[in-house]
Amino acid sequence: MDLEGQGRIKQVVEQAGTEDVIAVLGANSPDAVEMFALTLKSGDPSYAGPLAGVALGIPSFHILEPEIAAQIAPEVYQRELALPAMAMDVDEVIGPLKTLREEHP
Repeated sequence: MDLEGQGRIKQVVEQAGTEDVIAVLGANSPDAVEMFALTLKSGDPSYAGPLAGVALGIPSFHILEPEIAAQIAPEVYQRELALPAMAMDVDEVIGPLKTLREEHP
């Protein structure tokens, strides 16, 4: 998540709050997914961006987690997500998100 993205998220949260908000991520790297989720949950771990020290408490899910993917129209899933789902190790990518949600409910 770049600094500009962090700034936009901070601005939206300041205006709308975080109640009933989740993040749906789509990165295909476990490290990237974990970094995004940590930033949204506890603040920018690198202490370089606008979310440094700002714990938003927003839980993160991956678009390919079953409970999220089940909410997507089948034709959209086939067109947009079926190929990426086959090309990546989905369990490896979503693992860090599940761990973060369990450790920091």
